Amino acid sequence: MGSIGPWQVVLILLVLVLLFGAKKLPQIGKGMGEALRNFKKSVNEVDDATDITPIASKRSEDVSKTETRTEEKKDA
Repeated sequence: MGSIGPWQVVLILLVLVLLFGAKKLPQIGKGMGEALRNFKKSVNEVDDATDITPIASKRSEDVSKTETRTEEKKDA
């Protein structure tokens, strides 16, 4: 009862064709695809721009990177 069978999909597609017409459906699909693509792009840009690492943690990472580089130079 929880899954959609093939007859339900056919019925949904038939109703969509009757409501919007065969010419309009590709335009609707294209518009929805572009909207979804733009949404994903903006979400990724926000994730990249937003850094939620605490400042103290960033400082300790910077210090550990500097110490590692110093040790590498001494070994060389």
